[in-house]
Amino acid sequence: MTDSYDASHITILEGLTPVRERPAMYIGSTDTRGLHHLVYEVVDNSIDEALAGFCTLISVVINGDGSLSVEDNGRGIPVDAMEKNHKSALEVVLTVLHAGGKFDKATYQVSGGLHGVGVSVVNALSTTLTARVYRNGNIYEMHFARGIPSGPITQREETLNEALIRYQQWYGAPAAFTRGTVHVTVQQSLTGPAEPVPPGEPAVPEELVNTEAEDRTRFFTEFGQKITGTKITFRPDATIFETVTFDYDTLATRLRELAFLNAGLTIRITDERTGARASFCTGGLSEFVKYLNEGTDCLHPIPIDITQKDPENKVEVEIALQYTTGYDEKTYSYVNSVNTREGGTHLEGFRSAITRAINTVAKRNNLIKENATLTLRGDDVREGLTSVISVKMANPQFEGQTKMRLGNSNIRGIVDSLVYAALSQYFDENPKVLAIIIEKALSAAKAREAARNARELARRKSSLESSGLPGKLADCSERDPMKSEIYIVEGDSAGGSAKQGRDRKFQAILPLRGKILNVEKAGEHQILKNAEIQTLISAIGTGISDKFDIERARYHHVVIMTDADVDGAHIRTLLLTFFYRYMLKVVEAGYVYIAQPPLFRIARGKEEKYAFTEEEMKKISGEMGDKGVAVQRYKGLGEMNAQQLWDTTMNPQNRVFRKVTIEDALEANEIFKTLMGKDVEIRKEFITRHAKEVTNLDI
Repeated sequence: MTDSYDASHITILEGLTPVRERPAMYIGSTDTRGLHHLVYEVVDNSIDEALAGFCTLISVVINGDGSLSVEDNGRGIPVDAMEKNHKSALEVVLTVLHAGGKFDKATYQVSGGLHGVGVSVVNALSTTLTARVYRNGNIYEMHFARGIPSGPITQREETLNEALIRYQQWYGAPAAFTRGTVHVTVQQSLTGPAEPVPPGEPAVPEELVNTEAEDRTRFFTEFGQKITGTKITFRPDATIFETVTFDYDTLATRLRELAFLNAGLTIRITDERTGARASFCTGGLSEFVKYLNEGTDCLHPIPIDITQKDPENKVEVEIALQYTTGYDEKTYSYVNSVNTREGGTHLEGFRSAITRAINTVAKRNNLIKENATLTLRGDDVREGLTSVISVKMANPQFEGQTKMRLGNSNIRGIVDSLVYAALSQYFDENPKVLAIIIEKALSAAKAREAARNARELARRKSSLESSGLPGKLADCSERDPMKSEIYIVEGDSAGGSAKQGRDRKFQAILPLRGKILNVEKAGEHQILKNAEIQTLISAIGTGISDKFDIERARYHHVVIMTDADVDGAHIRTLLLTFFYRYMLKVVEAGYVYIAQPPLFRIARGKEEKYAFTEEEMKKISGEMGDKGVAVQRYKGLGEMNAQQLWDTTMNPQNRVFRKVTIEDALEANEIFKTLMGKDVEIRKEFITRHAKEVTNLDI
């Protein structure tokens, strides 16, 4: 630290250095989510080629050496020199921030990449990156190390054999192309090998050479536009990322999603490490909704399809929606194939339109009386709704490089008017579907009123109305939520040890009696009648549903602390289901953790150590010696005394927590629906399929 502060202390980060210095600014984080974001940035460039009508195939390969390749059959990144700096356009795109074809409205009318930083960020955060471009019958290649060119761009002519092989790899069948035929007579002795070629004459007959050149010219004339493309291969930098191991399932889920959003586009993924592979090519959003609702009882078998355009504003809206017998809403929104996880103005427009259309058409058809005391709100008409909203537009304004939310204010009104008109027409033409939806919405409205009454009754009955806190909660003295922790423990036995062992200043203890209600199978009015869930909601302080407010959270560390057995795992799963369905923002904010108590206590004399796995226990036992070593396996937290629980699980200096995050909302929703939902057959099939993957079976 120095007292002086002048111009010499100002640092300018040139080139891609800012990306390596502050990677989270560009990709959100440096954990596994940020790692996979690199892949999405490269794939999104290929998707933009597809949106422009120049790409029909994208191939993603997780290579055996840990690198990853993305190849497409688009136009190929330009390789000619730029007038301004006389560098190849390929080099500029990969090494200069805010450089790309998305700023030129003539090149891409619609695109997900807007800032011109995506692929250059991938380059900066990779130890090595190789770009290969197929254009003009040539193969152009350039190599980089941590964003810096390793040498100039190279160019060579692609041979006819290479082009034919690549065509078959891309399109799955040989090109409809026949080589020219040349008959060449070679004089050969009947009693020995062919005569040696006289000096000065060509080893290959001139006719054969000329025919190969003519065939190549003819092939590229006929098929040249079908075999242009780009291949990016990169290896993430292990000094930047917490892990550099790509997850096949995470990537496959995202690529399947992109295939649903871009009908007719084929996306392949191959994992050379395991041999796993998949190919996705779908018919659009209706198939997406059917996929999301697999194993769910639907109120109408065919999803409602909407495709509307606003030529003046260059906006296209595609929506597919279907109602189920479930209670939760599943809505996924996209802009130019980019997943806007936090929604935005397009989602607001859709929600406004569907509420307005259902109410208006229902009243017009006397399904709801004009003077009815019960009105249908947005939550009512969206209960049990599965929908996918895809907007394609010319100039989306995303909030941040990770593009979580759309900010264009005019899109709200455009989507609202387009969707309202389309839904009104659909409901007029399909009154039976409307009647089913209205019945579902009215049931939701009645349940909402019942839930509200249950909340009011619970408040009146509370003997601790003044504090608003449940009696079994042992609260902490700290009032700053950022410094406060609440441990949700299983039963009074563990609760007693935790209360005695905790630091009362910042650690609160909430013991729960038995297993809470499975909220995946219950409505909100049923949930609010459950005493344990009422206690949980009251203790955390945020409320749920329309009363939820993350700012009222009393603790920023909500720790699930259960036994390391089957019952403990079940209780933990029930709690996670509740948080995911009714306090999702608490999970998204990073407030939910899972405590990791040790499984073993190893003691010899006065020396004692703890192990979290059997392998660790055996290693510690071996280090302590062969004689006099006592090993205790903890079956429950209640078997630990207060000091042991503090030392191993609650002391910030020693404890191990697992933070609960949502890597993929779509996948998370499917898992909760499968494992905690009503459909037994789907759950049985899931367990059978993954039985061999079980590593910790408690029988």
